[in-house]
Amino acid sequence: MLFNTGVFLFLFLILVFFYQFIYKKENARITYLTLFSLYFYYKSGGWFFLLLILSTVVDYTIANFIYKSSSQKIKSAWLVLSLIINLGFLAYFKYTNFILGIVNDLELGHFHPMSIVLPVGISFYTFQVLSYTIDVYRGLLKPAKNIFDFGFYISFFPHLVAGPIVRASAFLPQIHTKLKITDEERATAVFLILTGLFKKAVISDYISTNFVDRVFDSPSLYSGFENLMAVYGYAMQIYCDFSGYSDMAIGVALLLGYRLGINFNQPYQSASITEFWRRWHISLSSWLRDYLYIPLGGNRKGKFRQYLNLFITMLLGGLWHGASWNFVFWGFLHGAALAIDKLIREVINIPKTFFMRVLGVIVTFHFVCFCWVYFRADSFATASEIISGIFSRFNGKICWQWIQGYEFVFVLMLFGYLTHFIPERFNKKSELMLSRTPVFAQSFLIVAVVWIVIQVKSADIQPFIYFQF
Repeated sequence: MLFNTGVFLFLFLILVFFYQFIYKKENARITYLTLFSLYFYYKSGGWFFLLLILSTVVDYTIANFIYKSSSQKIKSAWLVLSLIINLGFLAYFKYTNFILGIVNDLELGHFHPMSIVLPVGISFYTFQVLSYTIDVYRGLLKPAKNIFDFGFYISFFPHLVAGPIVRASAFLPQIHTKLKITDEERATAVFLILTGLFKKAVISDYISTNFVDRVFDSPSLYSGFENLMAVYGYAMQIYCDFSGYSDMAIGVALLLGYRLGINFNQPYQSASITEFWRRWHISLSSWLRDYLYIPLGGNRKGKFRQYLNLFITMLLGGLWHGASWNFVFWGFLHGAALAIDKLIREVINIPKTFFMRVLGVIVTFHFVCFCWVYFRADSFATASEIISGIFSRFNGKICWQWIQGYEFVFVLMLFGYLTHFIPERFNKKSELMLSRTPVFAQSFLIVAVVWIVIQVKSADIQPFIYFQF
């Protein structure tokens, strides 16, 4: 069940048609959307929706026990139980074979890989239930009024399988408030859905299937220049893929009357790696900060511990993305870069000039692209082959030949980067203009985007990259 399919569009139109008759009735609205969300997850992940229900029941119960307990030791015991259960599920499904592989490599045993299917979205909803229980434990949040409210929060389909990671403190208060969507918000929702669909189904999927995947599958068959273009292409692909999903999720939720936080804020405009993580996957980076970095000590225990905590946080953040040494190394690179960035800024007073800003953006973007190589490549050997190929057999003379051979890929990559660096105020003006257009004009725009998607889509529907996490 993907946002960029006709099946979802058909089911969503049915959902909205009946929703208009019951959205003012709280209980009916919650029940209706929860049932649809469970069906959505069933179509996405099969019978693993039962695991989602189990996690919901377990953490709702534990959070209530924590809230009602008067003893700090008992509260801590319940929290530990929640961590063991939720992280235990995540570890079993996501890391069992990875751990068995390490045991085999160290010659501590000989195990065959187990046939384990990773439930769609388990990394995202696990972080959501953990943030809920931890916030109740910290006294920052009161438990949900009933299990139906909590179940609705966890299963709400727009953000269920690939984020953004929504905090209970931001979502639960919306459940029992009167739903009201202004014309501006409706236009914002339509704008987000259309731009998200275009990012994913046009830019990301096209440059992926027609160029990027080919190079990463066999980098030795391509010149260094083509390898570099594939790295730039993947940087745009993963941004359009993931931010496209987030945009559609936020837009769909807003059409239903619920507001989710922004998840991407033009990250490639960042002038430092610290700024990049304030703009990229904001819901994850803020979760790691609040529930891992700060509990580890944050910056409260001296500079060395601060750098170490940054390093550990990003290392585990890399492992969260996938059970592979490539992801661990990707996290290692970002953790080291964050620590070095903090150190440099404390030692050197960097002038805040336009030139230094531009230089910072160029350096940061290329460091992020370098890290993306390890994120995308299926092995260290492939990553090394791509990087070495860029420097050893660049052959920049084929630039024009490449543009002619991959004309539409080049156009989409160029369009993606140009629009990415457009000032934020331009997007706001576009949303405002859309809110002032008649409904038939908005409908025509939707049809136009859908038509473009149909024209350029590949034979097979391309899943979202973050579905694997």
